[in-house]
Amino acid sequence: MVIGETTTGRWAKIYQGVTLGALSTRGGQGLMGVKRHPTLKERVTVYSGASIPGGDTVIGEETVISSNVFVTQSVPPQTRVTVKNPELQYRNRQPQEFKQELPGDWMI
Repeated sequence: MVIGETTTGRWAKIYQGVTLGALSTRGGQGLMGVKRHPTLKERVTVYSGASIPGGDTVIGEETVISSNVFVTQSVPPQTRVTVKNPELQYRNRQPQEFKQELPGDWMI
């Protein structure tokens, strides 16, 4: 990952396992010189496991992208992007309902 090509502002924090993805290279040499990675503005924080693809995707100033988020469009400044609690499914011979609930104060 080359942060200098995708960050226009200063003080961006990018944690491990983040993908600032390029557009498809199927066009090969036809994409040469075309911006293929997202743009991060000033004071953006991107936590572990997040993926942000695309050359037209812009992450606005002071935005926080939480862990394991897949961002597919631009995000306005001063926005917090999180994943809603996923639904876990367990399959076995005798189906059972399983609900996972997080404490109300798990993310502040």
